[in-house]
Amino acid sequence: MIICPNCRSKEIGKIGSSQFYCWNCFIELSVSKNLISVHQVEEDGSLSSLNDLFEETDRQMDIAGNDS
Repeated sequence: MIICPNCRSKEIGKIGSSQFYCWNCFIELSVSKNLISVHQVEEDGSLSSLNDLFEETDRQMDIAGNDS
């Protein structure tokens, strides 16, 4: 289960094979090698990275896919 690193919500929807969307704070998440990347969706539909706002440890998932 993915927990949003921004708002800690569990209200996460799947929008692609490794892409998710937080319905609580409206950010897009992608997962690669157990690391969550956080993006803001801009008005034109482009994505802006928010990874610099979080420690890498806050964006890591354990191997079972649960938030650590």
